[in-house]
Order: sequence, then C-alpha cells, then structure tokens
Amino acid sequence: MLETLAKELAAHPSILGKLDIAASTKALGLSASTIGRPGDDAAAIKRPEGGWELLAGEGFMPQFVNDDPWFAGWCGVMVNLSDIAAMGGRATALLNAVWAPDVATAEPLLKGLKDAAVAYGIPIVGGHTNLRSAELNLSVSVLGHAEHLISSFTAKAGDVLVAAIDHRGRYRPRFDNWCAALDAPHSRLRGDYELLPQLAESGLARSGKDISQGGIAGTALMLAECSRCGFDIDLEAIPRPDGVEIGRWLRTFPSFGFLLSVDPAKATSVCAAFAARDISAVAIGHATNHAQINFKHEGSKATFWNYGISPYLSLSKDASHA
Repeated sequence: MLETLAKELAAHPSILGKLDIAASTKALGLSASTIGRPGDDAAAIKRPEGGWELLAGEGFMPQFVNDDPWFAGWCGVMVNLSDIAAMGGRATALLNAVWAPDVATAEPLLKGLKDAAVAYGIPIVGGHTNLRSAELNLSVSVLGHAEHLISSFTAKAGDVLVAAIDHRGRYRPRFDNWCAALDAPHSRLRGDYELLPQLAESGLARSGKDISQGGIAGTALMLAECSRCGFDIDLEAIPRPDGVEIGRWLRTFPSFGFLLSVDPAKATSVCAAFAARDISAVAIGHATNHAQINFKHEGSKATFWNYGISPYLSLSKDASHA
C-alpha cells in the first residue's frame, strides 16, 4: 500500500508539473548560483545597507482561472504573499497582468484580486490589462523585503521537518486547493503571515518553503534537492482535516502552509509559535544525507522520489547567500 501511494503521487500531475521549472531555467541559463538564486520561493537581492529585496511572481493555469475566476484573483494575491513570507519577508506591493475577452468576463477576476488585497492589507500598484484576448488569464508579481532569510538551500541532515498548515478551511471544487482564508478575519490573515519573518529574525527558522502546487510531497522534494539532503516523512505524524485521505493531503495546495527544516533544539518553539495562532504545526520527519524523499508508515518505508537518479528542479547547492 505504501509503495502504491508513493508511485501514484510521483506520477500525479501536481507533482510532475514542477518538472517544467528545469526546462525554463536551462533555456534561460539560470542556476542556483545566478542572481536571485532560482529555487527559492522569491528572488532575494542583497541590499547594500543590509537585508534583502524580494521579488516573486505567479502565473495561473487557464483551466483554474476560467473555472473559478474570483478565487483565481484571490489566489493571485494570496500565493504571492505566501512566497514572500516563506522567505522570512514582508510584502510591499503587487502588480497584476490580466487577459480577458471583455470587461464583463474580467470582472470577477478583478474583484477577487481587489477583495484579497483589502483582506491582506497589500496595495496593488499597477500592471497590464488586455481585454481583447481569446480567454481569461492572470499573472501576479510581488515586491517585498526581509532582514533575515528563510532559504530553500540551507536545510541539513539532522534537521526536524515541521509542517505548519491552517486546517480551518475546505477544498474548492474540482481542485486540490485547501482554502482556510476566505472566512478568516483580516487581522488574523495578516498576523499569520507575520509569523514567518518573526521566526527568521529570532533565529528559529533558517530553511523552508511554502507548500505549493506539489503539496507536502512535492515541496519536501524541492527543499531537499535545493539543499542536497533528503527527508524521511512519517505519514502517521501528519495531521489532516477530518475526512481527507492521506494521498490527497500530500498533494494538496493549502492557502496557508509551510515546510520548515529546523534545528531539533528549536522545533518545539517553532511549533508553539504557530499553535499560539491556532495553526497546526508538527514535526513530520527529519532530514537525511540521502537524495531521497521517503515515506514511512507502521514500520515500512517507500521512496517517493530520488532526485539523485531523477533530478526534479535540476538546481544545485553551489552558492551561498552569505
């Protein structure tokens, strides 16, 4: 059963979609050593006076945008803010690019963008609009800043892998998107994202990623490959919302979800910081010296992915932010 789960996840479109990243970075001549360090959740540009400027962007699947345009607009804001928070940063402003056949078709998408910007307290400062396109589509970019970084390149063997996910939500129809944001008070949404820079600045968190379209499984794989380590993940340790089966949860894209690879001596404090805001945060595994993501359950172990044999992002740990 465990082997079957690992194989099914490794073949799922949510996981395989991330393979496209390697094709783009190769064509552009980018690697982990180039400016901004591709592989992190946002490009980090060091400031002469100290700290970092952060820049990130998201493009969306046309099927998702057309099926649920208001929510796609909301996600345009939410996922970009998550990328900045995952780096230990605070967002400054957003830009959007919208394509639509006409004004009426664009309206729910634009309303979703506006509603989320108000909820999260982030300004939309401009962008690009085309209302003569064949179909509805969206991309959004974000600018932010950080004093101390949480990076995808600094996990190391012996670390504890912490999953912090807001379970107070539900799935949107047809997709593996778990949304815990729509009914939340605006002050709570803003305060939750503030947790990540606070953890970075207090020295409790130095490595991690936001849980993206690949879910816990794909995000752990990206974090491991960037840091040149592995993770053994204990499926019994992963809490789930009622009624959600483990295979779906491992590939779920949560509205608020982060994997942090932390010093074992700091794991309890990290989990407590999230718990204080009623966010589930537990140790679900540990980092290893192997190039594998392994699942463990009831004494059995199965390999989900070995990036030493089959590279995922094809980015290497050959540079440092220092």
